[in-house]
Amino acid sequence: MIKSVLVANRGEIACRVFRTCRELGIATVAVYSDADADALHVREADTAVRLPGAAPAETYLRGDLVVKTAQAARADAIHPGYGFLSENADFARAVLDAGLVWIGPPPEAIEAMASKTRSKELMGVTPLSEVTEADLPVLVKAAAGGGGRGMRVVRDLAELPGELAAARAEAAGAFGDGEVFVEPFIEGGRHVEVQVMADAYGTVWTLGTRDCTLQRRHQKVIEEAPAPGLAPELVAELRARAVRAARVTEYRGAGTVEFLVADGRAHFLEMNTRLQVEHPVTEAVFGLDLVALQIQVAEGHALEQEPPPARGHAVEARLYAEDPASDWAPQTGRLHRLEVPGAGHGVHPGPGHGIRLDTGYAAGDSIGVHYDPMLAKVIAYAPTRAQAIRKLAGALERAVVHGPVTNRALLVRSLRHPEFAEARMDTGFYDRYAAQLAAPEPDPHAPLAAALADAHGRSRFGGWRNLRSQPHTKRYRTEPDGTEHEVRYDHTRTGPTAEGVRVLAVTPTRVELEVDGVRRKFTVTRYGERVHVTTPHGDTALTALPALPEPNARRAPGSLLAPMPGTVVRVAEGLTEGAEVTGGQPLVWLEAMKMEHRVCAPASGTLTALHAVPGRQVEVGALLAVVQAAVPEESA
Repeated sequence: MIKSVLVANRGEIACRVFRTCRELGIATVAVYSDADADALHVREADTAVRLPGAAPAETYLRGDLVVKTAQAARADAIHPGYGFLSENADFARAVLDAGLVWIGPPPEAIEAMASKTRSKELMGVTPLSEVTEADLPVLVKAAAGGGGRGMRVVRDLAELPGELAAARAEAAGAFGDGEVFVEPFIEGGRHVEVQVMADAYGTVWTLGTRDCTLQRRHQKVIEEAPAPGLAPELVAELRARAVRAARVTEYRGAGTVEFLVADGRAHFLEMNTRLQVEHPVTEAVFGLDLVALQIQVAEGHALEQEPPPARGHAVEARLYAEDPASDWAPQTGRLHRLEVPGAGHGVHPGPGHGIRLDTGYAAGDSIGVHYDPMLAKVIAYAPTRAQAIRKLAGALERAVVHGPVTNRALLVRSLRHPEFAEARMDTGFYDRYAAQLAAPEPDPHAPLAAALADAHGRSRFGGWRNLRSQPHTKRYRTEPDGTEHEVRYDHTRTGPTAEGVRVLAVTPTRVELEVDGVRRKFTVTRYGERVHVTTPHGDTALTALPALPEPNARRAPGSLLAPMPGTVVRVAEGLTEGAEVTGGQPLVWLEAMKMEHRVCAPASGTLTALHAVPGRQVEVGALLAVVQAAVPEESA
């Protein structure tokens, strides 16, 4: 029997495993990097052990350190979570060789499916060996790892060599394996997967289907179970092929077999030999704890011959610290509040509410640059798909998320989009609608509410005089779009007034206005110069500005500034000062929070300065390079 489990991971998945272990009476051990010293998973564990360093390569990817840590902490089992070492066969062997219980599939099964090229061979699928114009578009993929790293769509044959080189470099940096392959890129398809659970006695469960079609940068954003609108015969085929994948590898434990479904046909993508981020939707519809089942199988217990029947529908949304309107740029900073009304934190959605919150963060935690920008997963369960979608959209709309910019508003709009609501979505959903769904919609009265609350808190409404004075003014900038607002208000014998509205009530934290006959309530929360104004329909983030505008720091025309904090991972080959560049040409690659971002030339011209150096850490707004635009001949 397992008595103590070390989770070789961090954040949300570590907290998730710890909850199940507590319910089972199993002690827990956390590992943490220096960047995670005060993280929630460290606080929740019974025992925590430091891995010196901050970067994943120094800490969570050091299997030798993790095994030694487990032995020192007297853990008798290791759960890998997902990401990092979860699909590393050598790590699984090291765990077993150390006499510890490995809560995962056999190393041989991981090895068979860890390489996407080998897994396709086992499933009878052959990648492209030579690409011609007739094959376009194609998808370049890393053979190892996942999460969209090393993945690129190529539509122009001339771009293939460069994209192959870039994919190899990214894959080598992310997974330590630069192998890539090319396969047809199927447009207009849906990403559908099958959850499997297998024991050591030949029983293989297929726990329904999941739809993970809504993705950005090849990473999932919204998932649901079961996948809607699939023909029964297609579902039967998906389940049969998933069982084949499990049996051909003599699989044990939890795994996911992924497909792209288009025109009624299923195309095998890969098998993930681990628990998936989206596993809660399967847990909700089957009433199971997949982590508990993983532990049960690792202890040598047999599964029942058949799983319980599925009931209802579940939808999950991933809440990221990112700005969808700025090419999904990850965000950093202090998370002041994270609250989802009615959410439960257990394996199953909260009783009577059908909402579950899985997170690795709590109020006051810092969001850094080293790891994935996912703050939380919010899961809704209901008897029908329409009810689950409505419940999740409503919960996200009322959620209070104070701190860095997030994708919360985009999630709400995505769930309510007709294509998603009617299950007509495909993997190109965000290619078509991201700009529309990510467009900022700050509340037009939020700056006034912030100003009135601030004035009341500073006792500026006292001392009414018979002689009218100049109106008070306050300046704010809405985040993340940067629009500046100047609001004016006055105070009279009966209280504060503002043009176009009727001020009904003001406290330092609450403001009530009547706008066109409608009473509106605002909750105002201040964190230094950042102000969050919350209504039942969402949140507007503002930054308080000085009364007089400050002169902007002058930058040379054509300056390329870092759009996010991160690390310079690559500079275009052969790029030196004085080089001629073309508009849109990628010049510098930044990496932060497991995301790569290209910084491109704003126009054709000459590179007059290059400050970016591979390995350099940069902050938002750091000067990377300067491109002097070419002067058109007719203007010369």
